[in-house]
Amino acid sequence: MKTKAILNHLEEFGNITSWEAIKEYGVTRLSAVIWTLRHRYNLDITDEWISFTDRYGQNSQFKKYILNKEA
Repeated sequence: MKTKAILNHLEEFGNITSWEAIKEYGVTRLSAVIWTLRHRYNLDITDEWISFTDRYGQNSQFKKYILNKEA
């Protein structure tokens, strides 16, 4: 199950990006999986925008999702 794979990744590494989800797990709609983890599993997952310049010199962004573990 892809939701479980993403959860395992978050628990092991603390964060994930769309590119990692595609490359490692074949998940092309990471935001949908994150929605499920937030709303059905009640997990505290935040996100932050990462800015970069692409190979064509254009500014672009992607999200990194972060699992906030309880202390």
